[in-house]
Amino acid sequence: MTIKDTLQGAKRENTIVALRSLMRFCRKSGRIFRDPTTRIRIARRPDKVILPLASGDIDRAVTTATTPAIRLILALAAVHAARPKMIRDLRLDDIDLGNHRITIGGHPRPLDELTRQALLAWLDYRRSRWPNTANPHLLLTQHTAMETSPVGRLWVTNAVQGLTATLERLRIDRQLEEALTRGPDPLHLAAVFGIDDKTAIRYANAARHLLQSTAETPEPP
Repeated sequence: MTIKDTLQGAKRENTIVALRSLMRFCRKSGRIFRDPTTRIRIARRPDKVILPLASGDIDRAVTTATTPAIRLILALAAVHAARPKMIRDLRLDDIDLGNHRITIGGHPRPLDELTRQALLAWLDYRRSRWPNTANPHLLLTQHTAMETSPVGRLWVTNAVQGLTATLERLRIDRQLEEALTRGPDPLHLAAVFGIDDKTAIRYANAARHLLQSTAETPEPP
């Protein structure tokens, strides 16, 4: 009986990877002369289908945005496709209100009006709540205002806790929307969001599939 017979899916892949690592070590140490795992192939997993969020899911997320911090977090994820870590790591000098620019994850972007208004509301709140803080990060909590570290991961992700439109789903939806509205061009997606080529191609393919499906679906009588 072999690995193929007893294990399937992710368990099989993880076991093969672990065995290959062990065999490489054994060969380097002279304990074996031939790696029995070289002939074992790992099947490539098919990409998950990327689908847009329902408008009702997005509306519910917007409804929960009752504080300046949550409104800003949602804008950064839904408009700029920012990951939670990118949001946490944002610093005050990443914001250029005068030139309508924002740098997210080292990638400069135009600052849209919705995000700009959310930023202004948050900065007003930040100044009034913690006028003497030395923390250079954009987002603060009562705890981090007395330090120089970013806010915690859960503090950011809890902004949409329990909702379908999580920050990750909002980020994915934004990138898919760009591919649907501007055309499934991976070069454009990479330039706009600063994502790698493989990810940009994946979103472009998803958008192309959705556009083709829509075109092939007959209109109701």
